[in-house]
Amino acid sequence: MAAISCTLLVDDDETTNYLNQRLLRRMAITDTVLVATNGQEALDLLHTHCEPVASATCPALILLDMKMPRMNGVEFLQAYTQRLSTDNPAVVIIMLTTSLNPLDVANMQNLPIAGYLTKPLTRDKVDQILQEHFSSPPAAQ
Repeated sequence: MAAISCTLLVDDDETTNYLNQRLLRRMAITDTVLVATNGQEALDLLHTHCEPVASATCPALILLDMKMPRMNGVEFLQAYTQRLSTDNPAVVIIMLTTSLNPLDVANMQNLPIAGYLTKPLTRDKVDQILQEHFSSPPAAQ
């Protein structure tokens, strides 16, 4: 069994989603990978896959892009925190961003996220997430 039962990728860039899925599958650290192209799709997937919250396809990790059309990462987090606590899984949310703008970094400090990483997602960054949030050793090479 993988370290993470299910991971949700939320990014409007199809290439980024494809590459992140390949990385996660190659590392074999998650059993299921769900993909949403905006925050609203992510909320819909959570509604579908997290009832009951203990479902094996309810994400334990969300990798969330900051800037997306329709509903961006910040708007997703606002909507997510408005949901009933019984509807929300115990999930680690990591913001993925291309921005190192000090204003964006400062704004992320006030968000209900476990951390943020700059894109692209790499094996080392995934290992860091595993070690910090899932008490797992680095994935085998």
